[in-house]
Amino acid sequence: MSLDIVILAAGQGTRMRSALPKVLHPIAGQSMLAHVLQTARSLKPASIQVVIGHGAELVREQLAAADVSFVVQSEQLGTGHAVAQAIPHLKAENTLVLYGDVPLIEGATLESLLTHLSADSMALLTVNLTNPAGYGRIVRNQANAVQAIVEHKDASPEQLKICEGNTGILAAPRQRLIDWLGRLSNSNAQGEYYLTDIIAMAVADDLRVATETASDAMEVQGANDRLQLSELERHYQQRAARRLMAQGVTLLDPARFDLRGEVSVGRDVLIDINVILEGKVEIADNVSIGPNCVIKDSILRAGAVIKANSHLEGADVGEGADCGPFARLRPGTVLAARAHVGNFVELKNTRLGEGAKAGHLTYLGDSEIGARSNIGAGTITCNYDGANKFKTVMGEDVFIGSNSSLVAPLNLGDGSTTGAGSTITADVPAHALAVGRGRQRNLENWPRPKKR
Repeated sequence: MSLDIVILAAGQGTRMRSALPKVLHPIAGQSMLAHVLQTARSLKPASIQVVIGHGAELVREQLAAADVSFVVQSEQLGTGHAVAQAIPHLKAENTLVLYGDVPLIEGATLESLLTHLSADSMALLTVNLTNPAGYGRIVRNQANAVQAIVEHKDASPEQLKICEGNTGILAAPRQRLIDWLGRLSNSNAQGEYYLTDIIAMAVADDLRVATETASDAMEVQGANDRLQLSELERHYQQRAARRLMAQGVTLLDPARFDLRGEVSVGRDVLIDINVILEGKVEIADNVSIGPNCVIKDSILRAGAVIKANSHLEGADVGEGADCGPFARLRPGTVLAARAHVGNFVELKNTRLGEGAKAGHLTYLGDSEIGARSNIGAGTITCNYDGANKFKTVMGEDVFIGSNSSLVAPLNLGDGSTTGAGSTITADVPAHALAVGRGRQRNLENWPRPKKR
């Protein structure tokens, strides 16, 4: 079955009280529309047509992709009018309509919906609600067949008692859809062309309206204001937490965990409270992550330990390695197996060799540090001269004394040592001691200054 997908994303979202187009407001670190596009791609359609209007250029700029086409709805005259703008670009046998502000819709739900679609039937996604206020009502006959959708503002008192609501998500044969859209009228309370009016047309044309019911009402919930946006965010995170726990992850408090990207996990992973995972994160077996950590676009290999309040971005933490508390690993950082990074240590574009240690209060940038080397407290690599970056290379078993400044470019041979408080500006041979500091003088009976 060939399929085109139309995503309606032209609304302004006045209740958001924002200059940002509604569909660009974020859920879990990416825009609502980006979530819908991701789900749409999972169906492998022939094309994805995004209907834009308010903030069209910004939407284009943020969501441009080779498999996405944009169609402008210059006047917002209703959902039926919006879909009609995409008609000239539809070539597939069938069309699925989605909404850019309904970010939690799942691919599995849409796949089930599409099984009801044929040349003689259209498919409609509905939802059962305890409070359907604001939703169009699904009107059925005595045989339980769908007859029409009545918008809330146009519903009679009897129809308002119906608890089955319209999600707006539907699929239909393309030629049928074109015919129905051409017959739409705006004779209603809103003066708009409702897409939902095609349901009654389908019934009149003896086409079966098959329904699929969403199992979770939040899956089809849109966001019209900041409150609804926050509700969707929480639901997304709860759903993500449940999926991780089903894979064997221990979340000490699922309500205090945020996923803002993609994560793959191994077995026996422990994640403490207030952890944020961003971008693409890979977590292997037996990894432990302490509280209040932010981990972005990083790899945590088997047995790695990330202690409290650490921030990792673009890092690769090796087997049995650990960092923190209060460690910062910036892009390009690699910790080899069993390497140790302690509190208030910052690494950038640096490889710490197997078993190497940087215990505390240290900055290492643009560095290559050999196995078993030990970096004393207060050490800094002076890697930037104001215009260019330079590299510091240490061999194996190097010992750097506390409060050393290593002025790159610099090579320190295997087994070399720097004296505490040294400024090292020249290469150090293997197994040598380098001391670069002023000679101490003691002035006997020195009169301490007194306050005037």
